[in-house]
Amino acid sequence: MRRKQDGFSLIELLIVVAIILIMAAIAVPNYLRSRLVANESSAAQSVRTINTAVITYSSTYQAQGFPPTLGALGGVPPCTASSTNSCLLDDVLSAGTKAGYGFVYTGDGLTPSVTYAIVATPVSLGISGQRQFCSDQTSVIRFEPSGTGCTAASAPIQ
Repeated sequence: MRRKQDGFSLIELLIVVAIILIMAAIAVPNYLRSRLVANESSAAQSVRTINTAVITYSSTYQAQGFPPTLGALGGVPPCTASSTNSCLLDDVLSAGTKAGYGFVYTGDGLTPSVTYAIVATPVSLGISGQRQFCSDQTSVIRFEPSGTGCTAASAPIQ
């Protein structure tokens, strides 16, 4: 007489584990790629947001021209607008890092300031992002596929 079998056999469990591992091997690279693309989209949008904030700052504080630093565009809530904390950007972006990218703002040091440059670089090249983005007073956002060396001669994003 045969006994009633309770539970799963070892071979059945091994097959289930193998199927789960195969599915994970397919899903993880797709997840990492989609996160990289999302970080790049966020970085390009953040450069666009910084450009808009810079133009607003220069219109509001005409004697200053463009802001001297990225921090001058931000302010911790509750924020009172001034030329040193204009409250135009959130405190995360004005600190210089967001969504796997570091943002560097460079003014010309003049008063009133007439030129500036923004560069967004992946914190971990190939992991948090692949492309580097940049812009200047023309507000054209450009990118460099290699992740470094973005200049005014780089290709504009479409």
